[in-house]
Amino acid sequence: MPDIPKRWRGECESGKDFASSLCNKKLIGARSFYKGFDMAMRNKYGKGSEKIINSPRDTDGHGTHTTSTVAGSHVPNASYFGYASGIARGMVPQARVAAYKVCWEEGCFSSDILAGMERAIEDGVNILSLSIGGISDPYFRDAIAIGAFAATKRGIFVSCSAGNGGPTPESLSNVAPWIMTVGAGTVDRDFRGYAVLGNKNRFTGVSLYSGKGIGSEPVGLVYNKGVKSNQSSSICTPGSLDPKWVRGKVVLCDRGVNARVEKGVVVKKAGGVGMILANTAENGEGTVADRHVLPAVAVGKIAGDKIREYAGSDPNPTVDLSLGWTVLDVKPAPVVAEFSSRGPNNLTPQILKPDVIGPGVNILAGWTGAVEPSTLHTDTRISPFNLLSGTSMSCPHISGLAALIKAAHPKWSPSAIKSALMTTSYTLDNTNTTLRDASTGAISTPWDHGAGHVDPQKALSPGLVYDASSNDYFTFLCSLNYTLEQVQTIAQNPNVNCSRRFSDPGHLNYPSFSILFRSKKRAVRYTRTLTNVGEANSVYNVAVDGPSAVSINVKPTKLVFGKVHEKKRYTVTFASKKHVAVKAAFGSITWSNSEHQVRSPVAFTWS
Repeated sequence: MPDIPKRWRGECESGKDFASSLCNKKLIGARSFYKGFDMAMRNKYGKGSEKIINSPRDTDGHGTHTTSTVAGSHVPNASYFGYASGIARGMVPQARVAAYKVCWEEGCFSSDILAGMERAIEDGVNILSLSIGGISDPYFRDAIAIGAFAATKRGIFVSCSAGNGGPTPESLSNVAPWIMTVGAGTVDRDFRGYAVLGNKNRFTGVSLYSGKGIGSEPVGLVYNKGVKSNQSSSICTPGSLDPKWVRGKVVLCDRGVNARVEKGVVVKKAGGVGMILANTAENGEGTVADRHVLPAVAVGKIAGDKIREYAGSDPNPTVDLSLGWTVLDVKPAPVVAEFSSRGPNNLTPQILKPDVIGPGVNILAGWTGAVEPSTLHTDTRISPFNLLSGTSMSCPHISGLAALIKAAHPKWSPSAIKSALMTTSYTLDNTNTTLRDASTGAISTPWDHGAGHVDPQKALSPGLVYDASSNDYFTFLCSLNYTLEQVQTIAQNPNVNCSRRFSDPGHLNYPSFSILFRSKKRAVRYTRTLTNVGEANSVYNVAVDGPSAVSINVKPTKLVFGKVHEKKRYTVTFASKKHVAVKAAFGSITWSNSEHQVRSPVAFTWS
């Protein structure tokens, strides 16, 4: 790495298990923030927490995983106990990293998050990546939204996890329009396990088990037998399995209530030799590969129902488990992850969220040497890598892409970078079919995938961008019926007076549309501004796609840009028919020429 830029004001703080000398030209900042956590513990227990290790050292693994995802260097022969073997590297290996530790064993406290963000801004970061689930409180009560606003004003791009509350609707966090809200999708790699029943039916699932198998011969399969303590043994909660029914057999466990890996611990303690973890209606077809403590495979609801039927009807059910397969070129992919939080945006419905999805399922990345990867600490083997799933994993992918765009276009604003990532995203998977939802297997919508799955190459050259300034965000905030004091809390500017406001928040120059039809409001009109960041003398024509219940009228239908950085406006009117039977529908508006397609998703809701 070249010398650290002189403009950098950050530093590495020494602490327990971490010397400032460990920093270098790659890791150029490391700080920890704990005063909020300490005060909360004092209020709760009457004394400060003994769990605080006042040090940037990662004792959990989450920070190492996300940091190496965004900017880790090339590492050959990487794997997770043999799974996902190959060369590992982050999104931008040439980028420098500064780490701000704001989370502790008891959680992440708003004051610590805000202190960390403030210091990062002062230190001079270009990108802020927060794999932290936020809240759905108004923006003036949301520390991440307030910190992100301060960063955006200073030209710093902020990327945040959408949350892992899916597939429940309206489960999003970090939905402020100045934040890039990132959902999660699968990749075209899977870690397969197979369950072959005694009736020769074979079912495909997933697993990261890496120990000794159950042998080459089928063993007995048991489901919902030997109920103890008035608990349903089908869920495999602690104390629910009777060893006399389970010993030496594979147990079929329903997903839900307790942790997935814990179910395997329950089975093992009862003498079971393996487990099939089967989804119920709540999880549908979305499966997560876990590092289980015994041979185990997770299957979707459809396969689970067939295995349950077999286990309940055959007088002597048996199964053989085959594990340890890394499979590439999986189809379909990407698929919206079952856990990825969903829209609509319940805080500001006129802003469509999430913004995009990125890789977030079974992501291989670095791991701390301070703790074993096993979530229940039942396997003490240490690995320098781990495979994790979550929007915490997808967020740093997008942060890395933002860094690449920032390097290619250093004068672009955070909103221009966001627009580039959104309008170039794709909505077709590797089977050339519209993206699907892992929880149902059905077609996903912009409430699931936002503008789509990011496309790194196209995002570097989007043609046109929807830009927005701090003043635009001030105007947006003033349209939310907040008090002036609340707006000033977010803006951190006592001079904001709300003399200018939108008639509705959807007038913000955003790269997507969310149209709310009401019984007395059957037409919505918005004006957007596009900036040419492509070639001079470019001509774009518009194409609209929408439900039959809505007419979409764009004026003008052609935009001619004579110069680079020239701005052009267009107005779009959405008009709904009367007596619409559906509550929601979706469409798109695309400006295109032979070089670029600038696509904006549209969501329609009726109430």
